[in-house]
Amino acid sequence: MYRQVNKVFKDDFDHFLSSGCYDHLVKNRWLIPHEEVYENFSRSSDWYKTLRPLKIPFISYPYEWCFDMLKDTALLTLQIAREVLPFGLVLKDATPFNIQWLYGKPVFIDTLSFEKYEPTSPWIAYRQFCECFLSPLLLMSYTNQPLQSLLLTYPEGIPLPITRSLLPWRSRFSFHTYLHVHLHERLAAKGVGKELAQKANFSEKKLLRLFESLKSLIESLDWKDRTTTWSNYYQEANQRKDYVEGKKNIVVGWLNSLPESKTAIDLGANEGEFSFLLSVKNTQAIAVDFDHSALNKLYKKIKQEEVKNILPLLIDLSNPSPSIGLNNNERSSFFQRASVELALALALVHHLAIGKNVPFEKIAELFEKVTTNLIVEFIPKQDDKVQLMLKQKKDIHPGYNEENFLKAFERSFSVLYKKTVPGSDRVLFLMKRKFEGASWG
Repeated sequence: MYRQVNKVFKDDFDHFLSSGCYDHLVKNRWLIPHEEVYENFSRSSDWYKTLRPLKIPFISYPYEWCFDMLKDTALLTLQIAREVLPFGLVLKDATPFNIQWLYGKPVFIDTLSFEKYEPTSPWIAYRQFCECFLSPLLLMSYTNQPLQSLLLTYPEGIPLPITRSLLPWRSRFSFHTYLHVHLHERLAAKGVGKELAQKANFSEKKLLRLFESLKSLIESLDWKDRTTTWSNYYQEANQRKDYVEGKKNIVVGWLNSLPESKTAIDLGANEGEFSFLLSVKNTQAIAVDFDHSALNKLYKKIKQEEVKNILPLLIDLSNPSPSIGLNNNERSSFFQRASVELALALALVHHLAIGKNVPFEKIAELFEKVTTNLIVEFIPKQDDKVQLMLKQKKDIHPGYNEENFLKAFERSFSVLYKKTVPGSDRVLFLMKRKFEGASWG
């Protein structure tokens, strides 16, 4: 992956390097480093430089992040905006799409988001920051609902008129919320925002106060973890004799028997009980779940324990992130990005087959395009968790049994091992994909 710097940005980019700002940000691991490549790949007359940034192991997007992940990216953006001012620069872009995850932490990836600072100018990225960060964070915090997918509908930020209309009346009694959302939008709607900003005669001191106000507001926002049907899945499972430990022992044994995997994905990770087994193997692991509370807990644990190789992502496997943008080519779908050596699919198949009515054949096809090696669990219909699901819907799954499960999966995978989890009727399978090259294109 290469990045071209055009001549129009020459002065700003040169100042970014010569001022020491680039070195400062990279040293503190707030910005990814790059190498300069002395070749004009585009053959454009506008070309000035070519950069090769450090490669990010796995690209993810804000609509796949939990609340605390988005909150931390917002705080990083403000941190960078403050840090560049003493170097005579200002952050001109404030979108979460300029941030990725590296070694368990958010990192800024857009080297060309910095321009020379004019001391009397307001922050050009202020409204963008409010719509891209404040809007989703405020809505999620006030409603305690997982609304991160609004950024899929509004990738340029949730418009302030929409945010203002959705926030409860009590949000007006928060000074910072009133200032940055309600008053901000009222003035903009009257067309007086820019005029007031020009009359305000901005200074570096005022800009720093703006950053501090935004920081105070974001730090005050919180997601109240709530108990869902599946958010305490493994804590409940621990009460069932030696189920979890027995399951772990089987999985660890199989992990040790396989060649070392550089990349892996834990599908239906819940709070990451098995994702951590992958992390100790020095595997870059993606932990996927649709339960926001469970995944937010996992992220906070990763952050607290400084785990560097687990990336938690909010994905509904029956409705995963699609390809979006111009010609659907700007941002690829989740499964176009997810290609790994090993996948865990534990306590998952019944959610797809019974909860979402996905045929076994389609589940096997999904796994085939994602991974080479697969550890998958089959939970029979008489299991308590399956029966709990069937209490909420009519049983239209007469073919849900181990025989049909294997029949569907053996078209794409070879079964290497099979073991029953102690204290249960649940069965684990270690499988290997029969045909290489399967992908989403």
